[in-house]
Amino acid sequence: MKKIVLSIVLLTLSVFIAACSGGEGETVKVGISGTDTRQWDYVAEKAAEEGINIEIVSFNDYVQPNTALADGELDANAFQTVAYFDQFIVEHELDLVPIATTVLAPMGMFSDKYTDVNDIPDGEKIAVPNDVSNQGRALLLLQDAGLIELVEDYDGLGSIEESIVGNPKNIELVPMAPAQTPRALEDVAASVINNGIANDAGLNPIHDSIFHEDETAIDYLNIIAVNEEDKDNETLQRIAELYQEEDTAEFIEQEYGGTLLPTFVPLENIGW
Repeated sequence: MKKIVLSIVLLTLSVFIAACSGGEGETVKVGISGTDTRQWDYVAEKAAEEGINIEIVSFNDYVQPNTALADGELDANAFQTVAYFDQFIVEHELDLVPIATTVLAPMGMFSDKYTDVNDIPDGEKIAVPNDVSNQGRALLLLQDAGLIELVEDYDGLGSIEESIVGNPKNIELVPMAPAQTPRALEDVAASVINNGIANDAGLNPIHDSIFHEDETAIDYLNIIAVNEEDKDNETLQRIAELYQEEDTAEFIEQEYGGTLLPTFVPLENIGW
């Protein structure tokens, strides 16, 4: 009888110790948009080695990941650019903050006729997306390429005519639906194509473009966001650190073939 009692006590004690040691570890829910989980699967594997279980929650739009985070259904999300985030939290009055930058999905300028942006002759046509967010981004890219000059403190809004104050080559910009920009390549000197559409068209924004964004495109860096009250949470900060480690960067570069650029910059660089 004593042996039975002792066995029960030891079993109870072992269960208690396992519970106190954390069991399966802490679970953190990270929201993303879309079904491509490769980069977060990689980070989750590293986190699991430290007892952190990352549960990836996929959404099919760009609204729910932020509202779900604000409602406490997520612990963090990673799907949006700085520009989108800054505008969203103001419009929806959400207390969310970034804790790290992740990648840049660079917009590129492509050409079937020229291999260098400086070779584009005077008076040529360049196709640009006609939706507000992508068109403003395209104009900034063209300014970085030295083809146009924009009004001071350009905010990405406003018509093409109102925004451009310098056009030394008299380039004619041809706005069109973003999905049409790759198809326009045969009819224009160059076409500015956003990352996703370029990939769908079989174009690599880094290797096939004649000019593309780099880490100076601060407004278009992607971020990890959390609730303001959780910005100093050690587990969330550790996940951000795991994402920004060199091996993660190497994985992203190899896995995505240059279509995503790991871009880890201090928060103050993005206005936070």
